[in-house]
Amino acid sequence: MRIYNTESGRKEPFEPAALPVKMYVCGLTPKNDPHLGHARLFVVNDTIRRYLEFRGYPVRYVQNFTDVDDKIIAAGLRDGIPPAEAARRYTEGYFRDMDALGVRRADVFTYVTEYIPRIIQVVEGLIERGHAYPLDGDVYFFVPSFPPYGRLSGRDEDAMRAGARIDLDERKRDPRDFALWKAAKPNEPWWESPWGRGRPGWHIECSTMALETLGEQIDIHGGATDLIFPHHENEIAQSESFTGHVPFVRYWAHTGLLSLPDTQGGAPAEPDEAPTSDVPPGANADGERKAVKMAHSGAFVTIRSVLASADVPAPGLRTYLLGQHYRANMVYSPEQVTASVRRWRRWVETRSNLLRLIAWAERHAMPADTAASDEEAPLRERLDAARERFAVAMDDDFNTSPALGTIDDVTHDINDYANALAGDSASPRQLETLRAALATLEDLTGVLGIALTADTESAAPNTTQRTAIEALVAERDAARAGKDWALADRIRKDLDQRFGVVIKDTPQGATWSLKEG
Repeated sequence: MRIYNTESGRKEPFEPAALPVKMYVCGLTPKNDPHLGHARLFVVNDTIRRYLEFRGYPVRYVQNFTDVDDKIIAAGLRDGIPPAEAARRYTEGYFRDMDALGVRRADVFTYVTEYIPRIIQVVEGLIERGHAYPLDGDVYFFVPSFPPYGRLSGRDEDAMRAGARIDLDERKRDPRDFALWKAAKPNEPWWESPWGRGRPGWHIECSTMALETLGEQIDIHGGATDLIFPHHENEIAQSESFTGHVPFVRYWAHTGLLSLPDTQGGAPAEPDEAPTSDVPPGANADGERKAVKMAHSGAFVTIRSVLASADVPAPGLRTYLLGQHYRANMVYSPEQVTASVRRWRRWVETRSNLLRLIAWAERHAMPADTAASDEEAPLRERLDAARERFAVAMDDDFNTSPALGTIDDVTHDINDYANALAGDSASPRQLETLRAALATLEDLTGVLGIALTADTESAAPNTTQRTAIEALVAERDAARAGKDWALADRIRKDLDQRFGVVIKDTPQGATWSLKEG
């Protein structure tokens, strides 16, 4: 396995310090319902976790909630509720939406408000080590005390000083210094500290929670590219200054941004110092289209609003979010979402057909001592080759785009094999091949967290409708068996008009699917 490390700017062999793999992901600041940019970030990191486990690595996965923040205070004022209640409301929204998308819950979720005493201790330790200084109730990290500052983002000292002067505080020793502790302002949450009433700065929170839950070194640190500077740059400075352990993170894995098309002709949205090299060709499918960053402070599309559409089941949306390499920026396209849903439905239909064929083969199986045939060998070979191609793609920095393409190939091969089945009985080797095909399809989609079930949350028929469809299909099969072609034709038309169902007749019985679009 090779992972692109933002800090080195290249792919590196994956060698965790020890097991389990320690993985930390910067989580949500719960100030509104999660949007599609959040969906992409957490689906990507969930997939990385799943694939590591598939490859045999146990993983300890930690994700935080920044549940006290200027933006949460503003959200409380906007909603007319206390900031703590706003944080709870939108944290619940996170779990609702991520559960729907198949994002497994972290082994540990950390909340800033539960770590205040330890944050204060870390800030005190940085002051004692000469890396921080108190100032009028605030505490700042002294950037010149950490010479490697800037190594993650690649920013030089002049560029960082120029940026810092945009919001210059003359009290600071250096324009680049950043807050570890903020003095309390009127009508804001606060905690007692050696420097007076206040609350933590943004960056110190993640350093403290990561150190407490995972120790002095993390194997993989995830987050969006817009966190590279200053957040992750500051995390490195704080953590390594406090512990003396270098590096704080072995592999920085940053996810590209999911933006909205710019209908106003503004400048394209680009994260600060985003990695620009070694991104697979064609990853930004929208080419020259300009985009604006999806953010709660501007324009955004919530996950909930997309999933509320009967045309976008959650697994189809997840398929869309994994359609490009995770480091590439994406521009949101409802048309591409629709195409991804159609793609997913083909996989679902193939799985349903396999389950039906396996049930048929079990009912019509030849004796176990029937002479073996090599007719199934080509499919079994293609299934094995597909597993290898899938692993090669995912081993190469979790490249989900060709991995999804491999699932398309598997589906095509399975359908070709199924369509060629003939006769009124199945050999043991055919049954074995059908089961191997099902296992391959379920394994590959399962690694990516893509469910192949059409349930009541999707655009597939609900339970009552499905029962009615299956009954009509069975009635039509009986009519065909009795050569009542007129009745069979009427049932076909009824299925089409009432449910939009397409019937396909095979030697093993009829199959059905919904019309696309």
